[in-house]
Amino acid sequence: MRRTVLALSAVLGVGALATAAFAQQPQLPPPDDWHATGRYLPEYTKDGDLVLPKNFHEWVYVGSPTTPNFLNPPQANFPEFHNVYIEPGSYEIYKKTGVFPEGTIFVKELQLLQPATNPDGSRTEPSGKGFFPGAFNGADVTVKDTERYKASHGWGYYNFNHHEPKAATAKVRPVEECGYCHIANAKRDDVWTQFYALLDQVPLPPGPKPSK
Repeated sequence: MRRTVLALSAVLGVGALATAAFAQQPQLPPPDDWHATGRYLPEYTKDGDLVLPKNFHEWVYVGSPTTPNFLNPPQANFPEFHNVYIEPGSYEIYKKTGVFPEGTIFVKELQLLQPATNPDGSRTEPSGKGFFPGAFNGADVTVKDTERYKASHGWGYYNFNHHEPKAATAKVRPVEECGYCHIANAKRDDVWTQFYALLDQVPLPPGPKPSK
């Protein structure tokens, strides 16, 4: 009987220690619960420059339009792959509301092509003939803030270099340099959703539909 009591006590003791150790571990929310983890919002220097967003490669990837230099001689305005990411918390809100919330951040990282092996600028790989991504080549960032960026329709546009390394901070670009093209041609809230099915498939919110 005494052996049984001692054994039971040992088991209970180990269980209590395990429970205590587990209780001390941080209880993290599910990875997709961005309302619990919080949004990553724009960071600015004391002079008002935008800080290059942190860890954007871990954000939601929405697509990669491609404008090869070979097809846009002597060089495309945005060579060559445009890998676009949206801040995850903003994307969750957009999916539910159909509206990009204040503080939404898009990062467009440019990526060069692998060297061509064919006269048309493409190269041939085991998967076939085409354009294949190579080295990173700088980035552009867009931020939604209807008060801060009134002059450019509520969005701010930043260039963190079109080469490596990327700049640590950047100044907002004038509307005639970037914003005007988005305002005139982008499908939805000055965002090129027509090129990104992940964004374009989200239903529009109720109410009057945009004119473009």
